[in-house]
Formats: sequence, structure tokens, C-alpha cells
Amino acid sequence: LVFLISCRKSKGKPNGKKPAPEEKKLYLEPEYTKSRITDFEFKELVMLPREIDLNEWLASNTTTFFHHINLQYSTISEFCTGESCQTMAVCNTQYYWYDERGKKIKCTAPQYVDFVMSSVQKLVTDEDVFPTKYGKEFPNSFESLVKKICKYLFHVLAHIYSSHFKETLALELHGHLNTLYTHFILFIREFNLVDPKETTIMDDLTEVLCSSSGSSSNGSGNGSSNSAGAQNHVKER
Repeated sequence: LVFLISCRKSKGKPNGKKPAPEEKKLYLEPEYTKSRITDFEFKELVMLPREIDLNEWLASNTTTFFHHINLQYSTISEFCTGESCQTMAVCNTQYYWYDERGKKIKCTAPQYVDFVMSSVQKLVTDEDVFPTKYGKEFPNSFESLVKKICKYLFHVLAHIYSSHFKETLALELHGHLNTLYTHFILFIREFNLVDPKETTIMDDLTEVLCSSSGSSSNGSGNGSSNSAGAQNHVKER
């Protein structure tokens, strides 16, 4: 990670400005975090059934999450523009897209999400990667591809919370968003699909939403230490 100092030190002059206080996170308000569309025990829902092949289970769930997260984003997409979201930002972290050659691309949030959804759509409809025909084998790289997909889908969910929760509230879809986030987080934890360091940025929300869903606070203890001085730094990934 590259850390860029984004504030200037005051030299003690009368007009020296103090750093702006961290904006209150609306999505952490108790009146909104308790909103769900179901009280189902997701910890049980994400567990691998005995009679199901692991890759089949990962493929089925990953595809479903892709469609639901794509749908959730579409509800606020008109508010996520190149003007309102000039970078793909989540709190104090800015994400960059990397093309097939590994070239780092700085893009707006809607461009980033379009890259994510287009690339994932291409993968989940590729019979050589996500086979649907009987007897067709999953590639050796399947698990690593699923991990990459889940990492990008997490970025999209996190962006909706950090930049478009007000619009989600206005549409009265926060219960759907909370339910989707809880289900997704417990799924990726169950199968270790995303590095906890990657999801630390939303640990405060994860702890609130998943604590009542039979989830351990895996990695959530890092949130407070990593947020120290976050107002003065922007992380790049």
C-alpha cells in the first residue's frame, strides 16, 4: 500500500485550519443496522452441504452474489457518476483497476464498477471457468478466480455503503443491502475467500451486522488500530 499525506501542517498561524472531523457514518446508526429483510441464520446457510462438491457450491454462490450485488448497485447507479464519484473510494481508501497486463488504471467509481461487472460477467458465463454441463471439470485456477471476484464484489458493496447509503435509504433498500452484505461476508469468511486485511475497512459495519449472525469478529480487532490517523492519509490499492 502506498500512503500519501493529504493534509498540511498548521504553522500556528491564526488562520491555520484544523483537519476536518471524520464524517459520521450513517450506515452505522442503530435504527438502520437493525433493518433486514429476513432473520434467517446465515451462518448455517453458507455452510457446505455434505452432498455438494465444494467447487459447485462456490460457483453457485459466487454467481448469485454477482447478480444480487449488480442489482443492488443498479438501484443507485444514476447517483454514482463521474462527477459525484471521481475516484473509486471507500472511506479513506482509493482503489485502482488493473488491466489484463497488470497496468494500473485510475478511474471513476462508475468506470471501476463497470470493469468489475463486465469482467465477472465474462467469467461466470465462460464454460471453461464456470462449467454447467455434467462431467465438465473446473479449472485448477478456479479458487483463485473466485477469490478475485469476491474481492472486487466487496469493493462495490463497500462503495455503496460509504458513498451512496443516503440514496439507498431514500429508496428504502437498506434492509436489502444489510441482508446482502451479511450473507456475503459470512460466505467469504466461511471459505477464506478474501484476505481479512482487504475487508478491514468495513470492520465496524461487519461487527454490527454479523455479530448477531453467528459470526466471529475475524480481523475486526484491526479496525481501530488501522484507522488511527486515517483522516490524514489516503490509501491506494
